[in-house]
Amino acid sequence: MVRKSAIVMKPADNVATVVEPVTPESNITVEVSGQQTVIPVTEFIPFAHKFALKDIEAGQPIIKYGEIIGIATAGIKKGQHVHVHNLESCRGRGDKTN
Repeated sequence: MVRKSAIVMKPADNVATVVEPVTPESNITVEVSGQQTVIPVTEFIPFAHKFALKDIEAGQPIIKYGEIIGIATAGIKKGQHVHVHNLESCRGRGDKTN
């Protein structure tokens, strides 16, 4: 049995959420649509934070729960931490419209 350290909510997601802190150079197994994939995580990921499942270019949407939760403000490599330093939220802002 594979212990899950991260969850992918929907097949369209391009990020996974860790269920425990993850150290750099860890290999995390994620399951998407019944397929298991190993992602090498390149930096520390705190509990409940996200990491990229694939390379994401600046300006591309960040997708979690099958929904766009924000836009990448910088290029994000597969396995990198995804958070406020490289993600601008587009939900509930009030100062911007989609």
